[in-house]
Amino acid sequence: MTVFDEMLSRYPVQDLRQRHQALHEIIQQVTLAGLHRGGFFDHAAFYGGTCLRIFYGMPRFSEDMDFSLLEKRDDIHLEHYFRDIVEEFHLLGREVVITQKKKANPGAVESAFLKDDTEIYDIGFRGDKVIKVKLELDTHPPLKFQTEQKLLMQPYSFMTRCFTLPNLFAGKMHALIYRHWLKRVKGRDWYDFEWYIRRGVPLNFTHLRERVFDFNQEWLSREDFMRKLRERLSQTSIAEVKKDVLPFIKDPHELDMWSNEYFLMLADQLKISEDEPLR
Repeated sequence: MTVFDEMLSRYPVQDLRQRHQALHEIIQQVTLAGLHRGGFFDHAAFYGGTCLRIFYGMPRFSEDMDFSLLEKRDDIHLEHYFRDIVEEFHLLGREVVITQKKKANPGAVESAFLKDDTEIYDIGFRGDKVIKVKLELDTHPPLKFQTEQKLLMQPYSFMTRCFTLPNLFAGKMHALIYRHWLKRVKGRDWYDFEWYIRRGVPLNFTHLRERVFDFNQEWLSREDFMRKLRERLSQTSIAEVKKDVLPFIKDPHELDMWSNEYFLMLADQLKISEDEPLR
């Protein structure tokens, strides 16, 4: 059995959807291994839903991989590490293709979070148009965040620099409040919000304020934040929220409690920290 087959055998694959999700996660892990081997995490950190899934045990499936440089720089790019990623897959007997992905135009769903200096690429198995993972790197990121080293043991043991939970929470709150929708609410934001609250994770408001100022040119007070949060939680269709998140979780009964009133109760449990962080 190859290392790749061993990694796949760890997943309970009972249908095509589960197989696709398992292959997505293996691509994500092998990509992290290649980036580590190339020294990428000397300059950058992993964040977002896939970071939560792999390193912090969040139970929902996540598709994309989001990275941030540790400081604003113009000389470090994802493409510098493509050879390391491709070689990592080659060592496991798989061939991948990395292609540049066009950015969304202004007014699209993610326009509030895609800047001109965000690099976007797709990585997928050669000849397979279904299995691919999107990679994004912010080369001029909002700062004032903390990171920590997290261990991953597949396809070999290595360390990955990740945002800490309070800073990941800040990124999620930025998305939940400021993300613009055209056709589909991103219910995964609600799922993650509940996940943080249930675990008592404090929100790093210092980093949240930096993100809002950097992406949205707005100086956010705590009062404005809570007002915006309550408006979003009270006015959004929970039916649409559930519809989005259901394909990414195993047990639909996790959502039985969900209502606008329930999420407003969660907001009352929110812990906010404004300690100035160090990276």
